[in-house]
Amino acid sequence: MISGARAAGPTGGNHRLASAALGVATALIATAALATGTWGPATMNRMLAGGSVSAPPPLPAADISIQAGANPIGDGTVPIGAGSAPISPVTPVTVAVQHGTLQTVQVTDTKSGQQVAGTLTPDSRTWRTTAPLSYGDTYQVAATAVGEDRQVVRESGTVSTVRPAALTAAALRPSTGATVGVGQPLVVRFTRPVADRAAAVRALSVSTSPEQTGSWYWMSATEAHYRPASYWQPGTTIQLNANLFGADLGKGAFGQANRTATVRVHDSWVAKADGRSKVMQIFHNGTLAKTMPISLGSPTNPSHSGPHVVSDKKPTMIMDSCTYGVCEGDPGYYKEKVDLDVRISNDGEFVHSAPWSVGQQGSSNVSHGCVNLSPANAQWFFDHFNIGDVVEITNSGGPRLPVWDTYGDWTLPWSEWQAGGKS
Repeated sequence: MISGARAAGPTGGNHRLASAALGVATALIATAALATGTWGPATMNRMLAGGSVSAPPPLPAADISIQAGANPIGDGTVPIGAGSAPISPVTPVTVAVQHGTLQTVQVTDTKSGQQVAGTLTPDSRTWRTTAPLSYGDTYQVAATAVGEDRQVVRESGTVSTVRPAALTAAALRPSTGATVGVGQPLVVRFTRPVADRAAAVRALSVSTSPEQTGSWYWMSATEAHYRPASYWQPGTTIQLNANLFGADLGKGAFGQANRTATVRVHDSWVAKADGRSKVMQIFHNGTLAKTMPISLGSPTNPSHSGPHVVSDKKPTMIMDSCTYGVCEGDPGYYKEKVDLDVRISNDGEFVHSAPWSVGQQGSSNVSHGCVNLSPANAQWFFDHFNIGDVVEITNSGGPRLPVWDTYGDWTLPWSEWQAGGKS
């Protein structure tokens, strides 16, 4: 019995020690499992190998940046800070954050005290202005963000915009809402010479329905025209946008304001006046609609050849040769009332009623450069032809209509037009 008790003693003690060891091991395993889930297996292995458990690395604070440009950090934007160059008023101000989310952003005009509208991305990491700024102005930027460390960070900065040496305005022709013929070019007239024409063209956009490819041509330093390779398709809708505000046009000049025009092209009316046959054929949407006897310019005053575009029309006007240098007392002087006048060039060429030359119409060219018609034919032409319609003159013996003469745009082949005009 005693020996049995002595044998049992040590055995019972070992059992209790084993149980205690198992409990400690279980606790360590549980702790390790918890630590592994929190810190990750790699971190836990390093800590176990080192024989100690250390605290996890601190979470990062929010890092706010103020930039000029529409994109988030590092994607074509320019950081804004002390000494930053002034920006264009159409360049967005962007506030972005790393390691956090934006809470508030304010961009305030220091002149007016008004805040500039902006929008926040769905992830709350980027905010940018959605309204243009003003020329020669200063804006205060203030932003707050909460970092991954749950601490609030504040950032502020100042943005200035360029102060132009001059502002350039532009007028568009035709004006919005106009309905024109298939030959009507788009015209942009600037109030001062444009030094950087490439920048101006980048600010101009044309969209058409149906789509037609076109190109710009500079008639002068202050005037650019746009046309397609061939006449517009009837029924075309044209949208011209001149996004000039904020555009650097060179030599310190910037665009003053944006302009837009929406124009519709009506049916095709094209008259073909032949100085050899002395007949004018009129086509409506490509189909011959009428034929008229005509008289073009005489051999001493030949009509310009090439496509002409109607730019104006008046029921009656006084035609005075002194307007182009042939005045009273000079050979060839005239001053008389003429009816049913459809202007086709700025050089004094019209399609009009000429009852005095009815006997020569269809047989000889006797005018001072105009297309003479009988009163009845002139009335029909006046009733059917409008701004932008086309009169093509051939075999007149005269020089080609200059491209710069009102709408002489179509006298140039497409390859020459695409060259862009005066440099």
